[in-house]
Amino acid sequence: MSLRVLDSATIRNLLPMSECIDLMRSAMIATSSGNVDLPVRSVASVLNKSGLLAQMPGASKDLNHYGIKLLSIHASNPGKGLPAIQGVVLLFESTTGKPVAILEAAEITAIRTAAASGLATGLLARETANTCGIFGNGVQAASHIEAIKAVRPIKKFVIWGRNADKTANFAEQQQQRADCEVIATSDPVDAARCDVVCTVTAAKEPILMGSWVKPGAHINLVGAHSLTTREADSELVTKAALYVDSIESTLKEGGDIMIPIEEGAMTANAILGEVGQLLSEDFAGRASSEQITVYKSHGIFIQDLYAANYVLTQAINSDAGIFVEDF
Repeated sequence: MSLRVLDSATIRNLLPMSECIDLMRSAMIATSSGNVDLPVRSVASVLNKSGLLAQMPGASKDLNHYGIKLLSIHASNPGKGLPAIQGVVLLFESTTGKPVAILEAAEITAIRTAAASGLATGLLARETANTCGIFGNGVQAASHIEAIKAVRPIKKFVIWGRNADKTANFAEQQQQRADCEVIATSDPVDAARCDVVCTVTAAKEPILMGSWVKPGAHINLVGAHSLTTREADSELVTKAALYVDSIESTLKEGGDIMIPIEEGAMTANAILGEVGQLLSEDFAGRASSEQITVYKSHGIFIQDLYAANYVLTQAINSDAGIFVEDF
């Protein structure tokens, strides 16, 4: 038995953003139609709480592989020149359970997370949206620039981050690769006043305020993944039309939405539904040009699985990757 190993460079080559956006469409429809098994992710503390080990399993009736993503999380790593989050995606044949591939997780996560935001933006943002504000200056900020450009005619990206020098350097780098204007700002309101806004930060408290957002904007809230953390304040969430990737994940991990609910500012009925339901035309999307729409991303494993399954298929067709024989 052989095992195929796919590194980040190979994954990047085999998973174009436009293809991944289409994959996220299929993943979200499968999720909302009940064609997936998606246990809630589990996180265990290790090494005297100096690190975390997260596991995210899942399967889809529409795919010929199921799998699991395993991540280590060490907050002190950036000070050592290492990523805080590292891991792999393991794929198994659906019929036999045979392990067939190991894929580097960070690249898949970077591409599919942005692709899901791109999908939501394509469904919910105004057709004429041509400016995009990005809160954050890391890997996800870069991948979101690519994803939003894939679905809307963006002429200018406005980047805000807590570290002004890092943000300026990031904007300069992105300007060189993006076919549009990319500028850094020291004022978060500048980024918030764009037609599309993406928050891709590690913030625990709101960094995007509802009073800053203009009518008709579409917002992708991406960075927060626990009941006690959020990137947007209650004012924004309560006045927007809310869509999520998974209602179950939102209720268990979505601080951006659950904190306003706990405050009594709204109820869970304020969540209009999942993106997959919107794609299946179970309900309408944007109601008017003035409506503010919000997509809350939790990064469910089914998105990783659809992306990884596609990458493996492409790798088989192109004979890409490294093989471990007699595994």
